[in-house]
Parts: sequence; C-alpha cells; structure tokens
Amino acid sequence: MSVQNSDKTVSRKQRLQEKQRRQLAVVDTVDKAEAKVRKAEVELAVAVTEAVQVFGDEQSASEGLDMPVEAIRRFLGMAQDEAASASDVAGAS
Repeated sequence: MSVQNSDKTVSRKQRLQEKQRRQLAVVDTVDKAEAKVRKAEVELAVAVTEAVQVFGDEQSASEGLDMPVEAIRRFLGMAQDEAASASDVAGAS
C-alpha cells in the first residue's frame, strides 16, 4: 500500500493547470495571427485584382508585379470568393 503525498498531488495538479493555461494562450495567439494573415491575404487579393485591371490582364500584371501567374490567379480566386461571401451575407439580410 502506497501513501500519497498531498503536496505532490497539488504540485502535479498545478503543473497540469499551468501547462493547460500556456497551451490555451498559445492557441489564442495562433488564432489571432491566423485572423491577421487572412485579413492581409484579402487585402492583397483586392490589390492584385486592381493590378490586373490596371495592367490589362493576368500576364501583364504578373510581369508588372513580378509575381507568378499562378499566384495572381490564386489571389483573383480569393477576391471572387470574398465578393461572393459578401453578397451572400448582404442577400441574407
């Protein structure tokens, strides 16, 4: 039969609580950073869309921005998705 030391149990519990607190803090930090990245990507998508309009087409924008055509298309897709989401929200109101 073993005897448990109540100080050690409290210590283990405190360590676990501290670990969980740190994990939650890290998850919160990552969530906030992801939101900032998403916002920046949307802003970039809007800017790329404008650049395509100014340069005339995707290839010219690619050359003018020194950005691969695939990236231009990805950002154009994001901008279209955002516009569709915004119109869905506006239509639901």
